[in-house]
Amino acid sequence: MDTTAASLRDIAIVRLSALGDVTLLLPVIETLKRAAPQARITWITGSLAYQLLEGYPGVEFIVFDKRRGLRAYLDLRRQLQGRRFDTLLAMQASWRANFIYPLISAPVRIGFDRVRARDGQWLFTNRRIPFARQHLLDSFFAFLEALGIRERVMKWNLPITGDERAWAAARVPRERAPLLAVNPGASKAEREWPVERLIEVIRAAQSRWGAHVILTGGPSAHEQSAGATIMAAVSTGITNLIGATSPRQLAAVLARTDCLLAPDTGPVHLAGAVGTPVVGLYAVAPPQLSGPYLYPELVVNRYPEAVRTILGQDPQTVNWTTRVHRGEPMRLIEVADVLPKLAQVFEKMDHKARS
Repeated sequence: MDTTAASLRDIAIVRLSALGDVTLLLPVIETLKRAAPQARITWITGSLAYQLLEGYPGVEFIVFDKRRGLRAYLDLRRQLQGRRFDTLLAMQASWRANFIYPLISAPVRIGFDRVRARDGQWLFTNRRIPFARQHLLDSFFAFLEALGIRERVMKWNLPITGDERAWAAARVPRERAPLLAVNPGASKAEREWPVERLIEVIRAAQSRWGAHVILTGGPSAHEQSAGATIMAAVSTGITNLIGATSPRQLAAVLARTDCLLAPDTGPVHLAGAVGTPVVGLYAVAPPQLSGPYLYPELVVNRYPEAVRTILGQDPQTVNWTTRVHRGEPMRLIEVADVLPKLAQVFEKMDHKARS
């Protein structure tokens, strides 16, 4: 079957989560819209992701709410009944997504290669992108390359409303500059940097650059506790927004800051989407896979050291899917590693202000 960009008429995309990965997919959608303006794009995504994506132009969304269990699949089957797509881009490799793929009628079904097709995703596709040790965003673009689309549109076009920007402006006034956002939490605790070291960095940023700090994060008790610990240790020059933002309010907050300091977590990609530099802290997984795509020079990368010292393997030859789940790899990152990265951001700002 012809699957050139000009031939595409009805495309189904499955990417349910996570929030950062969904954000990374947006330049791919922008590229697809430009390359195949005649095509109808239907994106099946998760309910949290839809809080970020609602109102995004040129795409039909079908929301899969995993909290509904089996009923979520029955709802999806009803919505897809009678629909025929010419192409499925199976961009999620997980057992939950694998139960969705049989509900989608499409003769061309593109998925991940056998290395990255977790939970047997390859059983539900008939074409696969080639394996590469590449960033997740580049792997998403590989799906378009399978359709002959190679030119990239590096735009995110997040649908942030005026009300959401006003909400952020009320809590993050721009006269407080420089503004450093700090996101202590991650979806997995093993990716988080020790709170005591974050506190040390915050104090140094306030002392050296006069930074006002904005704490960001989700509503979990764990993240709230980290925020409370930081607030107890840093009494002034800090605003705590942990658990207080929707996904788009968070994006609006990050758009007003000068830098984000965070481990491997979704806000890293939200910050990149709104043009905010990111100092990323990585030791569990390689930043070449999931780091801030636009700011690789600001990453503190201790993954190779963690693979070598904790796993006893060669970081040059280790399997691409390897993660360092034991041995507290994030403790390999020192305060002295982070401050020069922040200096790259804040001292460049100071130079621009003087020139």
